[in-house]
Amino acid sequence: MINVLCIGDVIGTVGMKYLYKRLPTIKKIKKIDAVIVNGENSADTNGITPDSANYLLNCGADLITTGNHSFQRKESYPIYENNGIPVIRPANYPDKAPGTGTGVIDLGRVRIRVVNMMGTVGMTPVLDCPFVTSDAILESVDEKIIIMDMHAEATAEKRALACYLDGRVSAVFGTHTHVQTADEQILPGGTGFITDVGMTGPINSVIGVSTDAAIEKMKTKMPVRLNYADGECMLNAVLFSIDEKSGKTVSVERINISD
Repeated sequence: MINVLCIGDVIGTVGMKYLYKRLPTIKKIKKIDAVIVNGENSADTNGITPDSANYLLNCGADLITTGNHSFQRKESYPIYENNGIPVIRPANYPDKAPGTGTGVIDLGRVRIRVVNMMGTVGMTPVLDCPFVTSDAILESVDEKIIIMDMHAEATAEKRALACYLDGRVSAVFGTHTHVQTADEQILPGGTGFITDVGMTGPINSVIGVSTDAAIEKMKTKMPVRLNYADGECMLNAVLFSIDEKSGKTVSVERINISD
């Protein structure tokens, strides 16, 4: 059995510090074999930087996924290019975009293929079809265990893709909306699924952003600097236990920790 912990969007320095504080204990108690972290908001004011990527690795991440903020910061471009930092971007970006949309966590006895995908409903930029891109990837890889981070706005799009891939991948977990959903399950073909794993960051916020800043933007419709909030934090994650011979999920556990 392989235990893979998938952690929701980490929000800035405050979220990374909380991850550093909590993750070692979770890994020990839950006997975690591999950790996948969405890091597209790990840099303060969003995006990802070399410093925030390395911080996530020091927290205990084995591989970092991203999303629509993958290239928000120009200093992020080099981290996607074969430099020893395991960071991937959505696979349905154009081929000329830096980096790749898949990565491997090699545990020795088994390899875990991680795929990053992005939705096209209500997302900017609008990328290639995630269904077509997923088919192409699955035709080119041979790992038994395949886990996908589906970074998307629309609940229906996340679920539709998971159902489309049911039995062909081990698990699909949604990111981007920063609100943990209570629909963790194993689909009929053995694919573990949750619509959104949530976020790791400040509780008293609007999906990580300072409440005052978020309210001002919504009221005035004017440009506002959306600074991340601080204060007490939570860690949202989902644990997939996967049979390494069949590649199917045998249990799904939703995790929500706060001080």
